[in-house]
Amino acid sequence: MPEKVQGPASYFPSIEKKYGKPISEWMALLEATRALRHMEAVNWLKTEHGVGHGHANALVAVFRQENGLA
Repeated sequence: MPEKVQGPASYFPSIEKKYGKPISEWMALLEATRALRHMEAVNWLKTEHGVGHGHANALVAVFRQENGLA
């Protein structure tokens, strides 16, 4: 039985379904936010890409963790 995904990444299936982009595309877009703080990047996704707060927060959290920015 596969291990259940927990934490921010658990939102990924619903993010892909709702916004029609794979997570890899969101991660590529977030490269532009490397110099921003966490909430600045969240607000960027919300303003520039229409992503809801919870989804934006999950994407930024995983991006920052995977890139040693957390």
